[in-house]
Amino acid sequence: MPTPPSSILALDQGTSSSRAIVFSAVGRIETLAQRELPQSYPHPGWVEHDPRRIWADQIATARAALAKASAGGDGVGAVGIANQRETTVLWDRATGEPLHPAIVWQDRRTADICAALRAQGLEAEVRARTGLLLDPYFSGTKLKWLLDQLPGSRQRAARGELAFGTVDSWLLWMLSGGADASTRAQAVHATDVGNASRTLLWNIHSQAWDETLLRALDIPPALLPRVHASSHVYAHTAPGLLPRILPIGALAGDQQAAMFGQACFRPGLAKNTYGTGCFLLLHTGGAAQASHSGLLTTAAARLDGQAPQYALEGSVFVGGAVVQWLRDGLHAIAASGEVEGLAQSVPDAGGVVFVPAFTGLGAPYWRADATGTITGLTRGSTMAHVARAALESIAFQSAALLQAMNRDVQAAGGQPVAELRVDGGASANDLLMQFQADLLGIPVVRPQVLETTALGAAYLAGLSCGMYAGLDAVESLWAAQRRFEPALAPAQAQARMQEWEHAVRKTLAA
Repeated sequence: MPTPPSSILALDQGTSSSRAIVFSAVGRIETLAQRELPQSYPHPGWVEHDPRRIWADQIATARAALAKASAGGDGVGAVGIANQRETTVLWDRATGEPLHPAIVWQDRRTADICAALRAQGLEAEVRARTGLLLDPYFSGTKLKWLLDQLPGSRQRAARGELAFGTVDSWLLWMLSGGADASTRAQAVHATDVGNASRTLLWNIHSQAWDETLLRALDIPPALLPRVHASSHVYAHTAPGLLPRILPIGALAGDQQAAMFGQACFRPGLAKNTYGTGCFLLLHTGGAAQASHSGLLTTAAARLDGQAPQYALEGSVFVGGAVVQWLRDGLHAIAASGEVEGLAQSVPDAGGVVFVPAFTGLGAPYWRADATGTITGLTRGSTMAHVARAALESIAFQSAALLQAMNRDVQAAGGQPVAELRVDGGASANDLLMQFQADLLGIPVVRPQVLETTALGAAYLAGLSCGMYAGLDAVESLWAAQRRFEPALAPAQAQARMQEWEHAVRKTLAA
């Protein structure tokens, strides 16, 4: 009789790194392997990745994590994949070769396409059908740009020769056979509801690719992946890729995966992920709640057979990336972990406010043309003040999101968010988390496992493969590591937010 699985392999393909983590059945990290992913900036506002590098790094980390696991990973029962959303890949089904570098979610090259669609009066229809705004952030206009720019690609796509996908689809296709000519015919081209809902092409109400929007963007339907629940056995890994063949039991966009890893399964529960960007999601249950405050309505991760689940989402384009800029752009620090010490070397930011609109401003402002600004500089300003202002900018942007979210919720007759669960690399920064609680006026709760994106993918795969009996079993595993209680008077918090909004107005007027 076969030994029941005792662990899950999660692949966490993010904007700045590719990671593989083996989680035990109780959600603890057993092994981890990681490779940093370089980004390319061929023109101002353009951001690209090499899809081949994504694949090479991800399969290498998977093998490394399994090799370090007990008994060489014999107890691993399935693979779950979490991915950077909206990043767009177009590839040849016959050769497996990408036709162009992946266009990253941060990329702003399609601003003119969005403006043209807006001028055609499509904004309201897009919003009603997809829950999204016409913004370069989403993958639909990126795909249109590729088909417009690559000669003959639209005709080839219509003939079924090409495949489009976000990074989850690319990895699934490669893992299930696409990496080798001998197995390519069996490769599976699919995605999950969460990733589909971020394309501008998926109707969140009918739960189908939207024919009206496909025509508007001139995208052949033959390009598109099949769509399943997030927790679903999509395929099995092709022979020889890993030590043994494993079911691929989950796909989920990184933010939906993180919300699942934070056990935010019920309406009213919210999480914020502090990664390259910051992403605040509030579970709204089976209701696709429209926003009137600049937020998005998006699909939440769901199980096979479960009714559609939804969330309100706010997206900050530059969160932890501002620390990378201090390190790589200004050379103010040698390693990202040094920023907290530098920021704590001064009692406050000395009046400096940093708006890091390196790739425009996301929710709730939605200004693709915005550029970064630092205001309040004096002769007494030092790099420590700039570093503190950089950290504070992450909290300010997230607080603006939660305020917008509360307005939407209360307008619909609901209660404001009572606590915020946090995760991602920058959530380990105590100074930042305390300032976040101070601005919000509610507890900020950090879990024992910060790798909640990968953990969510592991839980989703474990559910599809029978490791967990249901959501209650997963919810029982969530535990807090620390609660940050607000220590700033509400009037002071409001004054600080007014400083931030003043700096944003200056940025938008520049």
